[in-house]
Amino acid sequence: MIELSPAPATLPPGRRVYAVGDVHGCADQLAALHAAIAADLAARPVAAPLLVHIGDYVDRGPDSAGVLARLLAGPALPACVEVVNLMGNHERTMLDALAGERAAGTDWLFQGGRPTLESYGIDPDGPREAWAEGIPAAHRTFLHALALSRAEGGYLFVHAGIRPGVPLDAQAPEDLLRIRQPFLYTEQDLGAVIVHGHTPVKAPVVRANRIAIDTGAVFGGKLTAAVLEGTTVGFLAV
Repeated sequence: MIELSPAPATLPPGRRVYAVGDVHGCADQLAALHAAIAADLAARPVAAPLLVHIGDYVDRGPDSAGVLARLLAGPALPACVEVVNLMGNHERTMLDALAGERAAGTDWLFQGGRPTLESYGIDPDGPREAWAEGIPAAHRTFLHALALSRAEGGYLFVHAGIRPGVPLDAQAPEDLLRIRQPFLYTEQDLGAVIVHGHTPVKAPVVRANRIAIDTGAVFGGKLTAAVLEGTTVGFLAV
């Protein structure tokens, strides 16, 4: 049973959101978390469930190819579950690298792209021009189609955060994907409660203006999903 606490925002009746933090190639943990979500839905059915993956599916971990294959196929959940996949900074860097941007390719390898390439059977030290050819077109199409944000009730789901003082509808994509400061330390009202990953924490952080759910699965931590419903928040972790 999920332990529920008061949440800093609300969702309309009948809506429940499961928001999954940074996966980073941890395909087995993602499968286990999807199973935990399915079990929670079986125990506590709801009219309109939504599953949001918050981005950073690739890099650093052992099976980025497996993670993308699972997301592309869709998790084994009831048909009533709507699934939204957001883009993280690692997906953006990967796409830029595959497009042939040399600086992005160097950044990608430095930031954890080497195990991603290896998960596809690609030699990271081979010709960079061959990288894109070794990754299925369906995976590349999936990455290009990722959304930057999703609003639900009093929440805004993004990968990294937002820039304080900028209207929600005027946020720069680079901030949504990569910001840390000044977002993490602001206490001001941001116009919505921001549910985000990007910056690893030992345990989920709930503030009046944000909820952080990257609990460092690829660094030996747990993979976490926030469970938001009505005026409550709880967490599933594997």
